[in-house]
Amino acid sequence: MIRNYFKIAWRNLLKRKFYSLVTIFGLSVGMTFTFLIMAYVWGELRVNSELRNADNQYIVRSRWKNPDMGVDMATLGPLGATLKADYPNLVANFYRYDGITVAVSKGEKHFREEVQTGDSTLLAMYGFPLLYGDAKTALSQQNSVAITEEKAFKYFGKTDVLGETLTLHNFIGGKQEFQVTAVLKTVPNNSVTNLLPKPAEVFIPLSSLDGRKGAEDNWDFPYMITYIELQSGVKLTELEKPVNQILATHSSANTRANLDVYFTPLKDYYQEANNGLVRKMIYTLSGVTLFILLMAVVNFVNISIGKSSSRLKEIGVRKVLGSPQTQLIGQFLAESVILALFAMLLSILFYEISRSAFSDILGKPLPSSLALFPYSLVMPLLCAMLIGLMAGIYPAFVLSGISSIDSMKGKLKSIKENVMLRRVLVASQFVIALFVFAGAMIIARQVHYFFNKNLGYNKESLVSIAVPRDWTAEGLSKMEAIRDQFSRLKEVSNVSLSYEIPNGNNGGHAGLYKSGQDSTQAIHTQFLSTDEKYADTYQIKIVAGKFFNANQGAYQPNRIVLNQAAAKALGYSNPEDAVGQQVRVHNVPGLLTVDGVSADFNFASMHQAIKPLGFFHVKEGNAFRFLTFRLNPANLGASMSIIENKWRELMPDAPFEYAFMDDTLQKLYQTEMQLKKASQIATLLAVVIVLLGVLGMVSLNVARRTRELGIRKVLGASGVGIIMLFLKEFLLVMALAMLIAFPLAFLTMQRWLETYAFRIQIGWEPFAMVGSGFCLIVILLVCLQTTKASLMNPVKSLRSE
Repeated sequence: MIRNYFKIAWRNLLKRKFYSLVTIFGLSVGMTFTFLIMAYVWGELRVNSELRNADNQYIVRSRWKNPDMGVDMATLGPLGATLKADYPNLVANFYRYDGITVAVSKGEKHFREEVQTGDSTLLAMYGFPLLYGDAKTALSQQNSVAITEEKAFKYFGKTDVLGETLTLHNFIGGKQEFQVTAVLKTVPNNSVTNLLPKPAEVFIPLSSLDGRKGAEDNWDFPYMITYIELQSGVKLTELEKPVNQILATHSSANTRANLDVYFTPLKDYYQEANNGLVRKMIYTLSGVTLFILLMAVVNFVNISIGKSSSRLKEIGVRKVLGSPQTQLIGQFLAESVILALFAMLLSILFYEISRSAFSDILGKPLPSSLALFPYSLVMPLLCAMLIGLMAGIYPAFVLSGISSIDSMKGKLKSIKENVMLRRVLVASQFVIALFVFAGAMIIARQVHYFFNKNLGYNKESLVSIAVPRDWTAEGLSKMEAIRDQFSRLKEVSNVSLSYEIPNGNNGGHAGLYKSGQDSTQAIHTQFLSTDEKYADTYQIKIVAGKFFNANQGAYQPNRIVLNQAAAKALGYSNPEDAVGQQVRVHNVPGLLTVDGVSADFNFASMHQAIKPLGFFHVKEGNAFRFLTFRLNPANLGASMSIIENKWRELMPDAPFEYAFMDDTLQKLYQTEMQLKKASQIATLLAVVIVLLGVLGMVSLNVARRTRELGIRKVLGASGVGIIMLFLKEFLLVMALAMLIAFPLAFLTMQRWLETYAFRIQIGWEPFAMVGSGFCLIVILLVCLQTTKASLMNPVKSLRSE
């Protein structure tokens, strides 16, 4: 019986090739998008799941009443080790690290790498698979280094490199040799090596690099990223008293008053970080996927019901010959399942074709179908069966429920041809498509605004390059001399040395207050460490005073420059009034004199309003990281070649890795860029599915009403009138869909835009463009489908039935 179902189903599909192809293609588009998002979500849910004993591991986090004192993802340097030492019955293991960027060399190869300087417990605690080396002893020696297989190929051209050496540049201008003691296999995404913006692939012991020592023993160092593993059966609540006891014994009174230590399960951290950004992305993409798939299923239902009139006599004959309703239901479900299976095969092909492009959009690698086997076979098969049943069950029950007499007469009056249902289904498709289309338009406008708004500095022809770190007075003097040599190049307009650039790593924060004012009234201020040429290089306007000794005189210590927001927060409504005033900064000894006031500018992302900001001269702390060049814009490519040659001459062992400010800002808004691309793809898919549905519906209506059209033409109906007969139904449905979709889109996007301090205003223009564009596409499609019918000879039309 089942074999017979599928044999007849196959014949019916071949008989109606056009509608079968429309349905299969529509379903395959929806299923492809579903498979892509399912692969992405599967990968996101598996982050940290492969770490050894992940169920018992936690990241130690900090809530600071005074936000100047630390960051959420880190804690006090010695806390993890002290918990393990004092409470071994509760804590089974720990790992801490300080994330740094270091220049690494091997022969003529020089690169800047993300390095974790951490405890020797790393490899054994997390069970990272090794190609070579012993996890228990690999990082036990101070001059040992563990690297991934990718870094082994990068520096040595092979993976069997135990005993080889790498040169790491330290923070006091020297170089240290490290021996490779372990090579890791490719490390999957996790919240240990990938916690910071760039993943770490080089690992060295704590305090092994000169100029960066002692943090693990310093109770005043709040930036140590720390993980602990609890003993089996120990509950997290059992750590509350030990933590409080340790803080009471070792930390300062100020730290105890401001710090609240808490723990997050390592398996949950990835989804919870950044206010649950990953979890929100999973929910959003899953919701969009559901809607896209629903639209494809709606197409199937619409076309199935629409072509039902052509099968009424077949149903009547079957019933007269004794076929029960269950047999008819089985027949229709078999057809829908076959269609879904064909769509599944096509969607697997589309998945492989689009996987690479989709990976670029999401910023995550998507595995191939072979890598996901057997899931890549079982899940699509189950999905196809489920979709086939979902899409076919309603038409199957509707058609099989018609009485034998009505079926034999070809009547569908008992359900009034389900006109209202089809209109509701089409309207729901239009609502989703218009909502997604309008949302994508507004997102694109906001992203465009990011890159075209006046930031308060000139980002054009601006290039930053990380420099070797020698944070001594002699090292700073040497780097200033190098800066001055670069400034003499005719291709360079200005060059500046600084610790910060506008790349999202926004420097330190501290309290700022007037001299004589109570320190508790200090304003939360961000501080940048720059030289005197920074304002000229970035073309930041100075509205009062001067930017240190930029244009005259020698360096003067204990000077500070404020932005307008900081001056205003201190009570100086006129920037000129702030110049020459004395202020204090938390944890900075002595008085500071305000040298000048700069105009406000967007140093952080546009999520944040412009906040109080201050500049220290780089000589106050001797710490620096970047040279920033403003190039003469004549020939940027040739200019960079000349700068590189000069760089090789002055710093032959330093990596030459540069970034234009435009590219740096793109990384700052990477999430928004991904959202823009994803919304555009969702819009395209939604429109394609809607148009396929319209195509199928119009074709069925024309085929079903051929005789009616002939009679209308005999009675004098014009071609335009016949076209309008089909078009008006879609126009009415579209008008209703706009009334629903556009207010929803406005409210949703308004809430999204409220997360940005700097944002566009939503006007009527995006909705007018979306509505008119969508109407035009549907009108053209309907006209193309109905023109042939309107021009047909009425004699042929009347003979068609």
